[in-house]
Amino acid sequence: MKSNLVSLQKKFGKSLIIQEKLSKYSWFNLGGTADIFFRPDSLDQLKKFLIDIKTANFKLCILGAGSNTLIRDKGVKGVVIKLSSKFSNIKLLEEDVIEVGAAALDRKVSDFATNNSISGLEFLSCIPGSIGGAVIMNSGCYGSDISKILKSIKVIDINGAVKNIRKEEINFIYRGTNLPEKYIILSAILKGQVSFKKSIEKKQAELIERKKNSQPSKIKTGGSTFKNNNNKKAWMLIKESGCDKFYVGDAKISEKHCNFFINNGKAKSADIEKLIDKVKKKVQTVTGVNLELEIKIIGE
Repeated sequence: MKSNLVSLQKKFGKSLIIQEKLSKYSWFNLGGTADIFFRPDSLDQLKKFLIDIKTANFKLCILGAGSNTLIRDKGVKGVVIKLSSKFSNIKLLEEDVIEVGAAALDRKVSDFATNNSISGLEFLSCIPGSIGGAVIMNSGCYGSDISKILKSIKVIDINGAVKNIRKEEINFIYRGTNLPEKYIILSAILKGQVSFKKSIEKKQAELIERKKNSQPSKIKTGGSTFKNNNNKKAWMLIKESGCDKFYVGDAKISEKHCNFFINNGKAKSADIEKLIDKVKKKVQTVTGVNLELEIKIIGE
């Protein structure tokens, strides 16, 4: 393995870091190190890297903006790939169609659409994270989600092969898709509707205010912890089960929205995970509902 690492470092230079701390890429500000952390500057570089690590038989993990991810304390064995800002371009293709790099932040995509008088993407202003992760999770809020605005995506697989996938080829479910883990999303084409800029700005502002009034901000959190149940929202199940005051060490539940778990300062990832399990078991006992995770947990 050591000889492989030396070879990779020589070939990819500053784009590759050995034993990189992952906490800086997590909204929880938690997590151990990655054996190999790779941040490609171009598609060509990413292709070459994928071919090289396949030959070396390294495990592979993709990290987006880190907004809905809990990275375990022992970090990630193998390779973590995080697309650089070179994959965050946003451009207008038609009057109501935009092409978005996978690393582009959802809020910036919403702002771009608003500035170009395209409606239908206002909800993205309330979703933390990047477009790549939003597509994988079929992220959404306030009655809208990615499936309603997506036309197609461009992906690269673990063999370095690039392909385009139409929306019709993807099976969307609530907060998820059937996209294979072997795919890394490179970009997405999104379609809205041409409208009056002022009305779009008004709707966007209303949604942002709605989020501000109902969800915590400027704290170390991973966003919504559990998916909503078909019959009742996750936060209601947590509150009704008497879990809203639960804590493990410095891992606590937000007083403003009890589906948001927070690192209150000195929590470990293990504390957050124990709190998740504690709440999940209590809700199951009280309501009979088996809460399903919305956040992604990665690492050892």
